[in-house]
Amino acid sequence: MVKSKFIPFEGQDLTEEEMLTRSIENYSFMNTRRSIRQFSDRPVPREILENIIKAASTAPSGAHKQPWSFCLISNPEMKSKIKEAAEIEEKENYSGRMSEQWVKDLNPFGTNWQKPFLEIAPWLIVVFKRVYETVDGKKRNNYYVGESVGIATGMLLTAIHRAGLCSLTHTPSPMNFLAEVLQRPRNERAFLLIPVGYPAEDTMVPDINRKPIEEIITYFE
Repeated sequence: MVKSKFIPFEGQDLTEEEMLTRSIENYSFMNTRRSIRQFSDRPVPREILENIIKAASTAPSGAHKQPWSFCLISNPEMKSKIKEAAEIEEKENYSGRMSEQWVKDLNPFGTNWQKPFLEIAPWLIVVFKRVYETVDGKKRNNYYVGESVGIATGMLLTAIHRAGLCSLTHTPSPMNFLAEVLQRPRNERAFLLIPVGYPAEDTMVPDINRKPIEEIITYFE
């Protein structure tokens, strides 16, 4: 059995008042986050996106395998290829692949198969989950891949919002075309396609509400 190396943990020593204040401030800030579909083409420095992805990479993962890859795309030709392929899949979805109820549930958001934001947004982040690794020619599975990448993506969206940018969690299904367009290795599966940038001046978002706390928490005290 391999003996693990441990180092001292450096935590935060806050008073309960400080903790309460931070929790309120964080909720208030995160409650302003909205998904948008109308992006400006205003450039965003690559370093900002790199820092956002580094923040996401601090997420916990099964056995610390860090089973994620992030493709950061600004190349106009590549964005056009992704848009074209995504719209092919989305057109099929809206033309019958999705159930009537699914399409009905999407009506309040005003969505359709056309996805112009994939070309307009200055950056696209494609999140891939790494199902396994190849080490010394041998296949080694990663653990809790979906859960790990899901947590990392949540932290990614938080970091995007904290940087003053906007995003959309886009899931053109199926997403196999992303691995093909981006020529990813066989161990990777597309998880999310996320346009990132500034909102357009005329951006509108649906008038919707979040569930109240009574509907999302069950107490056992």
